[in-house]
This record gives sequence, structure tokens and C-alpha cells, in this order.
Amino acid sequence: MPSRLHLSSLLLALCLLPGLGQAAGKCERLVATGNPEYPPYLWRDPEDPKRLIGANADLLKQIAKELGLKVDVLYTGPWSRAQDEVRTGRVDLLAGAFLTLPRLETMDYVHPPFLETQSVAWVKRDKAFPYSGWDDLRNHTGGTLVKNSFGEAFDRFARENLKLEEVPSLTQAYQKLLLERTDFVLYERYPGLVLADTLGMADDLVALEPPISSEGLFLTLSHNSACNDPWLRGQLAKKMTELVAAGVPETLLQRNLERWKALQMQPPGTPE
Repeated sequence: MPSRLHLSSLLLALCLLPGLGQAAGKCERLVATGNPEYPPYLWRDPEDPKRLIGANADLLKQIAKELGLKVDVLYTGPWSRAQDEVRTGRVDLLAGAFLTLPRLETMDYVHPPFLETQSVAWVKRDKAFPYSGWDDLRNHTGGTLVKNSFGEAFDRFARENLKLEEVPSLTQAYQKLLLERTDFVLYERYPGLVLADTLGMADDLVALEPPISSEGLFLTLSHNSACNDPWLRGQLAKKMTELVAAGVPETLLQRNLERWKALQMQPPGTPE
């Protein structure tokens, strides 16, 4: 019969095996990223540019706190790079993404969506063209961000029918539009307007109506994340359902809109 010492040694050895002893605590810390040009949802912290702040970051941190977890929302590069970091599992979570088939192949979506957001075609005000729907974009050249999406239906239409030039940042897309190198820019209404105002371009740009799409904004968890397990997926969905029902995401959005505006009024280098 094995001695008590032998059993203790065996248990210790088992605990040291990968995936066993650390299983219960492997998700004490999560890393998230997202679109860094996305105020008031997400943007780079002027006091610590390695971090992302905004409504989406605040919501994720509130969920993590209630689950007894730590989460860092980090800047990992432009939106296209951020998606790659989550797809590969180097980063655990995307703090805000539309539902698309390519992402479903590499990420689990946390339901329900926490906000609904409209996307529009932005045009130079003095170069607006007749527009009543998607078909009116066919004979024009558009700009968009690398690997950006606007919902599965519009993405399919765009691949088959539109001429779109991809750039890394919305700032570049707007600049090309104002220089008349493109005829329109596809981006979300709210962050598009906020960033245009910040760049001093708000009077020069206008959004065509109706919107090209209205999509839910989701938290996603990488299939390749070491933290992706049934317990975490279930707890994230449970907390998200509770917070959405309580109207928390909308409250955080308004709070961060004021936060963003306050930051823009500060002289450069002024602490937040």
C-alpha cells in the first residue's frame, strides 16, 4: 500500500502537470484589445498609450470585477492588427465587434450584444451624391479600414459590387476623402462623427441617409485563448445579460462621451 508521503508526492507531481494544477486559476487575468480609433467606445489613453480606455473597456472591467478576474485592455496596433492578435490567441478578447462569419470561425461571441450601432457612408459635404441605398454606392470609390466589417449582409454586397480602398486608420480615410481621392468612407455614425469633430473636419463631412447597416456590438473570446472554457463563456454571458438589462452600457457610453469631450478641451500634456 503506498505510503502517505508517496501519495503526497504523486499529488504534487500531478498538480505540476500543464493544465491540471493551474486549471482553476488560469483565467485570473485576461487581456483584451480593440479598435483604437473608436471614441467614445475605445481610444488610446493619453496618459498611458499602451492602454485603451472608453465605454467598452469600462464595461469589460466591470464584468471582470464582478467575476473576480483582472482584465487589461491594451493597444495592440490598428484595428486589423487587433483582430489578428485575438484570432491567434495572443490576446483573449475583442472589446467590441460586429458578428461576421469569418470571425465566427476564430472567436466565440458573448450574447447578448451590448450596444446597437449604425454605420453610414460619409461624404465630403460639397461632393454629396444622390443616395437612397447600397446600389447608389456602386459607381463610386469608397474608403474603409483594413479588415473592417459592417455586418454579414453588407460585407457580402461590398465584396461583390463595390470598389473599396482599405487604409489602417480612419484619419487617413477621412484625409483621402477630403482630398477627393475617394468619394465616400464607410464607418460607424457615432465614432465617425466624434473623430471628425476632433480632427476639425465635422463641417466638411456629412453622413448619407439611410445607414448602410445597424449591427449589434459584441464582446468576443478567441478560440485560441488559454482562458476560453465553458465556465468563462457562461459567466461572461450571464453578466452581460444582467448589465444590458440594467442599461449599464448606455450609461457608460454617455459617461465616456463626456470624458472624450473633456479630453479634447484640455491643452496637450494636461493630466486627465
